[in-house]
Amino acid sequence: MRKMKKLAAGSLAACMFLLTACGGTKDAAADPGVSEGAGETAAAGDKIPLTLWHIQTGTMNDVIQASVDRFVAENPQYDVTVVEKQNDSYKSDLSLAINAGTLPDVFITWGGQTMYDYIDEGLIYDITDLMKEDGYADSFVDAGIAQCSYNGSIYAVPVENISVAGIFYNKDVFAKYNLQEPSTVAELEAVCDTLVSNGVAPFALANSTQWTGSMYFQYLATRYGGLEPFADAAAGEGSFENDAFVYAGKTIQDWVNKKYFCDGFNGMDDDSGQARMLFYSGNAAMDLMGSWFVSTIAGENQQFLDDDKLGFFPFPALDGSEADPSLCLGTIGDNLYCVSASSKDPEGAFHLIQSLLDDEAQTERTANGKIIPLKSFSSDNEVVNEVLDTVNSASGIQLWYDQYLPAEVAEVHKQTSQEIFGLTMTPEEANAELQSAMTSYLNK
Repeated sequence: MRKMKKLAAGSLAACMFLLTACGGTKDAAADPGVSEGAGETAAAGDKIPLTLWHIQTGTMNDVIQASVDRFVAENPQYDVTVVEKQNDSYKSDLSLAINAGTLPDVFITWGGQTMYDYIDEGLIYDITDLMKEDGYADSFVDAGIAQCSYNGSIYAVPVENISVAGIFYNKDVFAKYNLQEPSTVAELEAVCDTLVSNGVAPFALANSTQWTGSMYFQYLATRYGGLEPFADAAAGEGSFENDAFVYAGKTIQDWVNKKYFCDGFNGMDDDSGQARMLFYSGNAAMDLMGSWFVSTIAGENQQFLDDDKLGFFPFPALDGSEADPSLCLGTIGDNLYCVSASSKDPEGAFHLIQSLLDDEAQTERTANGKIIPLKSFSSDNEVVNEVLDTVNSASGIQLWYDQYLPAEVAEVHKQTSQEIFGLTMTPEEANAELQSAMTSYLNK
């Protein structure tokens, strides 16, 4: 298992160069209709029930429902229930369903150790053969398929997004104070100092949900030490008390003391959009967020995009560090759609997932700012293309810590990260607690 974790991280880095592939591949909108004979176990005349859980909101919820409606129209033997879940309660809802034996036919994971654990527990159906039919798997960027794979088999479809974190900024605020996109951490801090002196919060952050602040910790550690410190610590061959993690924690606390984050950030909830309201209004200038941010804004404040107020730049390089500054934090596929091993009709459930990327869905997703993980994808959105340029030039991807780590260790990471932001733990104390959780897991 320890070797597998490092190989998973390595395979993502190795696959990144393939993201520049374009055109000439089979369209991912392969016929979503169910093959002859699927669902024949149902009694004659009965509808075959399928349930799908997702965490998309706003207009994307409508896109998914429209895809499902087309699937049902083409396959009237099915009765599909779509359940929209809140991002921050999804994991606990899924755990409850697992414990109750009521997993939906289709549900999402983010890959990493949590997905591997589900597979080891026999909860996810092996879709390798279905993905290979008509070369369907070849439609997707290889790094996306790599994140959906485990021990040589494919267990999910990378549907939603190429999701890498970067810094989105309000162009009006930058123009007002004559600020330029920073390329180094030192330049970023100079931008922040200017904003603070003018009464503007440099970063909009809603950190009661913890994973939002964790992204700062992850990027700072990656800029200091590259991918190796985390991969080694997660495999039990290194430690979370490494200098990279100490640097990340100390820098965050320095930024907190310098007022780089909006007031009350540790009590704000990301799902409610409180911090984004500050960003839209210009009371906060930047937001470190995954590239789904474009889609979030499209569903929440389309006028902000229409007025060309949104800018983007990669997380800056760290002066003096030997770490590759092109490394990105995120996932290639973001929400990975799985078929439950307990589904009464796994083939039908798989074709339901396929319907989420039919021709109409691709058009609608692109219009909603999604960066679809298909080799054929292109966009006329300037910010989306800047994100794509960042991904295409990256030498590797650091998968989100809270998705890569085992669930119980991931919770400790998020909690200690929030404590660092709250100045209630020193970085050394937080890292020691995280290392203790990792050691306990590995010694089980």
